[in-house]
Amino acid sequence: MSEQASMVAVVTGGAGGIGRALALRLAADGWAVGVLDRDADGSAATCDAVREAGGHAVASPADITSEDEVRAAFASLREQLGPPNLLVNNAGWDVFGFFKDSDAATWDKLIAINYRGMLLCTHAALEDLRAAGDRGRIINVSSDAGRVGSSGEAVYAGCKAAIIGFSKSLARELARDLVTVNVVCPGPTDTTLLASVGESEYGAKVVAGLKRAIPFGRLGQPEDVAGAVAFLASAEARFITGQVVSVSGGLTMAG
Repeated sequence: MSEQASMVAVVTGGAGGIGRALALRLAADGWAVGVLDRDADGSAATCDAVREAGGHAVASPADITSEDEVRAAFASLREQLGPPNLLVNNAGWDVFGFFKDSDAATWDKLIAINYRGMLLCTHAALEDLRAAGDRGRIINVSSDAGRVGSSGEAVYAGCKAAIIGFSKSLARELARDLVTVNVVCPGPTDTTLLASVGESEYGAKVVAGLKRAIPFGRLGQPEDVAGAVAFLASAEARFITGQVVSVSGGLTMAG
């Protein structure tokens, strides 16, 4: 099997925002891209955008909180594209509000989407990734909220911090297979998710404050995150594993 033929990526949460930018960038770099998202229309639109740019992408809609749907989606993508050697766990969800005002149902949804869904997708792809050896890559999209905390996002930040701990541990487990596991942590990024956070009066103040605090003077763009992921997916990053990369325009500079 040639190196080019083995370049199969699965991107979760690929229907829009950062996920669509990831799919477009990876396809431009020669990857065949499987788009996994519960939004069937958005997934189809991402695949159309990839094809219009000259790339190859197929969609397999699934709710990442359902183990049955996840395994069926990976089986479908494997049949259409071949076994993946890159998994980008990007799917996520957030709701802004103080922990004292939250409830257990919201916690469960945040944990199911942001953490358990990532576990299900990783487990479903794991044997293919291990079989890929030194071509195998796992890149988990966390958040700078998981590195430094974020007022109004306590449970979300906790899930994103858990992703970092999981990724570092899995990187140790998979080192014997030469599979790399790394984390990309976006800072405030111009997506519909951030826009939804800013819908409340308090959320709007927080988003405005973040814009002012970013040393580069702007919000991140999905393409900024895609660039970091593309590097970690490349052969140049074959000796980088268990690392966390912040893409925040300098907002968070903690190690």
